Amino acid sequence: MGRSIFLSLALASLLVGVVSARDWNILNQLKGLSSSSSQNGIVSSGVSTNLKRYCESWRINVEVHNVRNFDVVPQECVSHVKKYMTSSQYEDDVERAVDEVILHFGSMCCTKTKCDGMDAWIFDIDDTLLSTIPYHEKNGFFGGEKLNSTKFEDWMRKRKAPPVPHMVKLYHDIRERGIKIFLVSSRKEYLRSATVDNLIQAGYYGWSNLILRGIEDEHKEVKQYMSEKRTWLMGLGYRVWGVMGSQWSSFAGCPLPKRTFKLPNSIYYVA
Repeated sequence: MGRSIFLSLALASLLVGVVSARDWNILNQLKGLSSSSSQNGIVSSGVSTNLKRYCESWRINVEVHNVRNFDVVPQECVSHVKKYMTSSQYEDDVERAVDEVILHFGSMCCTKTKCDGMDAWIFDIDDTLLSTIPYHEKNGFFGGEKLNSTKFEDWMRKRKAPPVPHMVKLYHDIRERGIKIFLVSSRKEYLRSATVDNLIQAGYYGWSNLILRGIEDEHKEVKQYMSEKRTWLMGLGYRVWGVMGSQWSSFAGCPLPKRTFKLPNSIYYVA
């Protein structure tokens, strides 16, 4: 009899554990944090570890485009996003994307001696060729506040954005293969002079065209604008072998290039 009661209690305890595990959410755990583990100003290592996992999961789901249309990074994840975007892991992830582009070249029939001048590659600019991380470091936001476009453009005018790691080498590798490079950015046309100067200072030159948003494009979603520019290029007869950007809007819509390559960026979302 006693053995049966013991087994029943053990089974009931296991079932309760399963239910609570399925319903568990790191945000729910944080609600009671101030009244429990942080009473003495000490955050338990368990909750801290779980928050890190939650924020890494959020970041990964931004990258694979499950999390969309966010205005700001969740406040509890801002420091995590900052740590990643300023880490050697971020640089390694960019380098891996660059390696995949090089592998993609193995499937191309174009070489510098055989190209007919109609093979093209498209780069976005911000956080693809030029890094905006110094702006976020200076302002301390890293997605925690909605991007102030006026302040952001004032920073762009200073022409101090450094190159994204590994991208200068890739840029010239593509150019030296005889492939024409088109820079298609959602930056405004009045930033052309600052953008050109900054690109050259960062080590980029020899592009075929730099396309920025004119007045007629300002009310379009970025994904529509990017799609229209690809349509225009392909309508001229260019074979677009690849598009590289840090936002999914760089690739959205038709026509599709042969390949797309996304660089990590969970600081902001551009639709």
